[in-house]
Amino acid sequence: MAEVLFELKDVAYQAPDGYQVIERANFTIDDGDAVLITGPSGSGKSTLLKLLANMISATEGEILYQGKSVYEYPPTEYRKEVSYFFQNPLLFDQTVRDNLAFPYEIRKESFDETAAIAALEKVKLSKDFLDKSIGDLSGGEKQRVAFVRNLLITPKVLLLDEVTASLDKTNREVIQQLLQELRDKEQVTIVMVSHISEDLTDFNRTIEIEEKVAGEINADER
Repeated sequence: MAEVLFELKDVAYQAPDGYQVIERANFTIDDGDAVLITGPSGSGKSTLLKLLANMISATEGEILYQGKSVYEYPPTEYRKEVSYFFQNPLLFDQTVRDNLAFPYEIRKESFDETAAIAALEKVKLSKDFLDKSIGDLSGGEKQRVAFVRNLLITPKVLLLDEVTASLDKTNREVIQQLLQELRDKEQVTIVMVSHISEDLTDFNRTIEIEEKVAGEINADER
């Protein structure tokens, strides 16, 4: 029987302006799951990912990770295991190398250039990209560099918010294949928000946010 990674119990989230984004969420996510989050625009899909990532705090209810409240984990340690990929990822400093060195720096480890080059090549970027200026990259290239940065040190859980939205069909397929490899070979648990039909094929579970006065979340099996 698979280990339960996340358990949400009567979780609600109210925005600072008083809007009730999520009214009630009750579901579990198991180790090794590939979960698709669906629902109308503005229904709280991204908010749900941020709650799982412990980037925002629930206003009611309880979120458990491996049987313990997410708020009990030191944030740095939690994010080593649970990696959140923004819809519009931010790249910093001057070069691609600066960004890919960051996961090693926060772990006080030496930058593994060989691993970085191999990861870039997996997303169809050559080793020459290491020393390219961030300002010279296209939108799709920035998205792929950010993706590599998140995966240089494999997390236990990958939370993905519309990560293929700015990619063309060819590059989208590259990312989809990489995600499948992460799941099959590394047993990474994947939770993804997406509206692109090609992203909707390789998930064993769906969490649907229903359109009501506020978002009531149901976990539907496929």
